[in-house]
Amino acid sequence: MNNYIPKDSKFDPDIDGHFGKFGGRFVPETLMPILLELEQQYKKYRFDKKFWSEVNDLLKNYVGRPTALYEAKNISEQIGAKIYLKREDLNHTGAHKVNNVIAQGLLAKKLGKTKVIAETGAGQHGVATATIASLLGLQCTIFMGAKDVKRQELNLFRMKLLGATVVSVESGSQTLKDAMNDAIRFWVTNATDTFYIIGTVAGPHPYPMMVRDFQAIIGWETRQQILEKENSLPDIVIACIGGGSNAIGIFSHFLEDKDVKCIGIEAGGLGIDTDKHGCSLEKGSPGVLHGQLSYILQDEDGQISEAHSISAGLDYPGIGPEHSFHKDNGTIDYDNITDDEAIDAFVWLSQQEGIIPAFETAHAIAYLKKAKDSLKGKTVVVNLSGRGDKDMIQAKEILEDIII
Repeated sequence: MNNYIPKDSKFDPDIDGHFGKFGGRFVPETLMPILLELEQQYKKYRFDKKFWSEVNDLLKNYVGRPTALYEAKNISEQIGAKIYLKREDLNHTGAHKVNNVIAQGLLAKKLGKTKVIAETGAGQHGVATATIASLLGLQCTIFMGAKDVKRQELNLFRMKLLGATVVSVESGSQTLKDAMNDAIRFWVTNATDTFYIIGTVAGPHPYPMMVRDFQAIIGWETRQQILEKENSLPDIVIACIGGGSNAIGIFSHFLEDKDVKCIGIEAGGLGIDTDKHGCSLEKGSPGVLHGQLSYILQDEDGQISEAHSISAGLDYPGIGPEHSFHKDNGTIDYDNITDDEAIDAFVWLSQQEGIIPAFETAHAIAYLKKAKDSLKGKTVVVNLSGRGDKDMIQAKEILEDIII
């Protein structure tokens, strides 16, 4: 498999960072010079072979790419379709997040930054950032909602073990949204020597495009692998969505194929008809959050509503602007999965394939059951975005009486 380099796409944002009407830069004036510098530097490195040689070397020899495309025969038989799992859970640090962080970490070094910050929900982006900061000799601070600190204490310990400072955010809903709020506030006053490693395809331009480029290696590998195994493209590609980086990463190399349907799965929480869900695309409306115009959960006065999901990584009241564009454009289909459906899928995959998925990923797996009738006879790829180690304490509390 040749080394990965991003490609131009007809879905690239315009010169001002807009995907249709979505995206852009809605930030304090103090951050504009920083973002403009980052945009210019990323233009310099986006297709630079030397830069990507460094990235690919680490992805291969440190992360362990390419990740496997595994035919899950047991669940395939039960669904009546050929199900492949793109095994991002096999990456070093346990999820897709490290793909993006390695590239941003190297970019930070080239920009002369000595410190990095990041927000995290489920902790996987925080762990990945702390890991690469340790590798590259960067000082690292992670912002994490207090609620997520409690439900993801294993990842909290990992970040501290790796040398990161973890700031527990007590404001608001104490989840990912609030962690990102505090990270941006910190960045405003420390941007001179600090690089903000955003963990998903959200935030002000150029982050949504940049993170998409860094995660698109997932789709690039998957396309080659499925053609080798099936001599044809898949009928359907499925991924869970919080901010949307693992999804846009795998979708990116299939969006221009009319015979491939891409399906993004949001967090349905306690149910789409309740006020405790994370369905920004289904129930949200266009608004500004964290430097971008996108679909967000908000009330009629424009105040941000709290999202809910059993999964810390999907517990976010917004979505990346490119996903908002694809929703309105009809390029990608979107659906949602409840907490109960995700937990059922978490157990199902564990017991049928011996693979314990992250709670986030379990939402994508659950869709196989929800849409079983429409999948008959199809070839389906699911992005297995992360492994479930981080969710063991929470899963034990929920399932102990059932499993034992």
